Amino acid sequence: FIINQFGCLARHFNAGIRRPTLDTGFNPRYDIKIKFFPTFAPTNSLCHGTASSLYFIAIFIPYMKRLLIFDLDGTLLNTIADLAASTNYALQKHGFPTHELHEYNYFVGNGINKLFERALPEGEKTEENIRKVREVFLVHYNIHNADLSRPYPGIPELLAALQEKGIALAVASNKYQAGAEKLIVHFFPDIRFVAVFGQREGVPTKPDPAVVEEIIAQTDVKAKDVLYIGDSNVDMQTAANSGVDACGVAWGFRPVSELEQYKPRFIAHEAKDILRFALSEEGA
Repeated sequence: FIINQFGCLARHFNAGIRRPTLDTGFNPRYDIKIKFFPTFAPTNSLCHGTASSLYFIAIFIPYMKRLLIFDLDGTLLNTIADLAASTNYALQKHGFPTHELHEYNYFVGNGINKLFERALPEGEKTEENIRKVREVFLVHYNIHNADLSRPYPGIPELLAALQEKGIALAVASNKYQAGAEKLIVHFFPDIRFVAVFGQREGVPTKPDPAVVEEIIAQTDVKAKDVLYIGDSNVDMQTAANSGVDACGVAWGFRPVSELEQYKPRFIAHEAKDILRFALSEEGA
C-alpha cells in the first residue's frame, strides 16, 4: 500500500484493514511496519499527490502469540479418575480412609506431595505418611496412569492447528516430571513441544513463575507474546506472577468462578477458543 501523509490510510482503509475476515474464520491483528521515503505517487494510486509529497509503505503482518504454555492435568488431559484411583489404592494399602472422585478436584493442583497431604486424615498428615503413600502411589500410577485419562474434546486438534501455524507449544505442570513426560508422549506423540516440565528437584512448583520463566528463556520470546493456559487458581496465579496473559479453561477440575476471581485475559469454553485467542486481535 502506498500512502501519503495526509491521512489516506484512514480514508481508504479505516479500521477495517485491521480486522479483515480471512478464510480461516479468524480475525488476526496486523502489526504495521512502516518505512518512509520520498517518491512519486502513481497516477492510478488510491492517494493522489505531487512529486514532493512524502509517501511510505505500510506492511501489514498478521499478529499471533508466539508461545503457548499449557498446564497438563485438567487442561490438556482429564486425569482425575486415574489420580483418584491410585491415591485411594495407596491410602487403603496403609489403612487410611479413601475419598470420592469429586473430592480429588480440590486435592490436586500443587504437586503430588500436597495431594497426599490433603488426602490423608487429620492428625495423619506427617512427612512419614506422605512418603509411604507416595511410594505405593508411584508404583500403581506408573502402570495405570492412562487407564481412564483422556484428552479433553478438541485438544488434539487444537495442538495440531497451533503447531501447523508455527506457534511454539510447551507444558508447565506440577505433576512429577516422569509422569508428565509419559502422558505427553502417550497422548500427543505427533506434537513437538519445545518443553515439557513437571515438578523437578530444586525448581519451585507453580504458582512460582520459575518454570514459565525457564520456558520463555529457552524459547527466546517476549512475555507479551506468551499465553498461559490452565484450569485452576494456581494457573491463574502462575500467569500473573510470570507477567504473561492468562487463559482459563472452563472444562477443567475447578469452576469458572474460581478462575474469574483472578481476572484472566480469556476464558475458553471450548478448545477451539484458544486458537482464536492466540491468533486474534484480542490476544494482542
